[in-house]
Amino acid sequence: MNSDTEPLPSKPPQRSTLLQILGVGFGVAVTVGATVSGGILRSPAEVAMHLPSVWMFVGIWFLGALYAFVCSVSFAELSTMMPHSGGLYVFTHKALGDYAGFVVGWSDWLTSCGTVSASALLISDVAAGLLPVLHGKSVWMASALVLFFTLLQWSGIRTSSFVQGSTSLLKALALIIVAVAAFSVSREIVSSAPSLPDVAHVSLPLVAAVAPVQTSLWSLLMAIILALQIVIYMYDGYYGVVYFGEEVLNPARDIPRSMFASVWIAGIIYILLNVAFVYVLPVSRIASSDFIGGAVAKLTFGDSGDIVVRSLIILCELSTINAFYLFATRTLFAMSRDGLFSSRAVRVSKGGTPTVSLVMSMVVALLFLLTGSFEKALSVLTFAVVVNYALSFAAVFVLRRREPDTPRLYRAWGYPWTTGIALGVSMLFLIGSVASDTQHSLYAIGALALSYPAYLVTRKFFPQKH
Repeated sequence: MNSDTEPLPSKPPQRSTLLQILGVGFGVAVTVGATVSGGILRSPAEVAMHLPSVWMFVGIWFLGALYAFVCSVSFAELSTMMPHSGGLYVFTHKALGDYAGFVVGWSDWLTSCGTVSASALLISDVAAGLLPVLHGKSVWMASALVLFFTLLQWSGIRTSSFVQGSTSLLKALALIIVAVAAFSVSREIVSSAPSLPDVAHVSLPLVAAVAPVQTSLWSLLMAIILALQIVIYMYDGYYGVVYFGEEVLNPARDIPRSMFASVWIAGIIYILLNVAFVYVLPVSRIASSDFIGGAVAKLTFGDSGDIVVRSLIILCELSTINAFYLFATRTLFAMSRDGLFSSRAVRVSKGGTPTVSLVMSMVVALLFLLTGSFEKALSVLTFAVVVNYALSFAAVFVLRRREPDTPRLYRAWGYPWTTGIALGVSMLFLIGSVASDTQHSLYAIGALALSYPAYLVTRKFFPQKH
């Protein structure tokens, strides 16, 4: 055939395939990176305000680890049944349809972007205590951190995986070393310290308002619920590996292993730290401390305590930024592939990074920082996060009933009881969120009501692919 009559070659399609190169090591690193945060250096004080008994104070951290494990078996079933990247969005979209997927996906993406902003700003505030020249420049330094991690992730999943593994390992080792070092503090040092100044004044996330502990059974039950709410918030992130389903080499084996190992690693770190705290200080003094991590570091490391605790927080939050940036890009990528966002966002670089999703996530994270709105946004989105969990657990029941013959490479241990417990506690937390933070809960409910018109607009501009 004459070359003049031959059709011109079509433009090669944009790459939209993620790299399947991740293993158990990455799964553990990204999950621990998302779960173990600098909040562990402050939140025990609030738990102690609710539970002044040593055994109850330590035991609630065991209970939190057990609850996270119970939840993880349901996520393991969903993620091995649907080994696709995108996290909670993938499960709810499959089980409950486009609108539920839209709500979960957008709220999850915005929450991940907001967490990136919050962690970057926390690093900036803490670093200013080490380098006075940074005072008053927190927002700009936080923005620089967001841009730095954008460039890092642009280079590809291999680089991001290496950074995640390194920062998560260093974070875990550093926290364990601090806990072990606390056991070297003599009782004479503790008893001779009439008051402990706060070593580092930093703003770490709080969950529930503190209420005086009463003696009645009902008050005790409420105290346990409020303390458990704080503890479970600290274990949040235990499902991190499910955002990378199609990038894991052997999802049937590696996703459950990564999740279960991460739950117990986080549990060991949290329990060890809290046992160290009660070894150094009585529960009553833990409860009265604005920043227990700083107080214990002061006793353990003396004048170097401030540097130690600030360095710990920075290390913790660097790992958190990288993990949640990865979550954000995968969520938006998955939504775009299903037609709930622009098809351009399915573009993937040779290094395995969803590039358009990364740029969009960067823009939102910077907007949160520059407008100073991420704290209010996260307060509202916290309610939506609990809704996302509840819908994900409901997806297990829906798919078991609707698709009983679909292969499940891992079946949730203890179903339906474990999944039912996870769903029931999520519902109780929704009630608790409304009771403890009614204003932001009402905002969240209003946003949920407005999500349907937004969904209809999205469907018009981004027709679904079949």
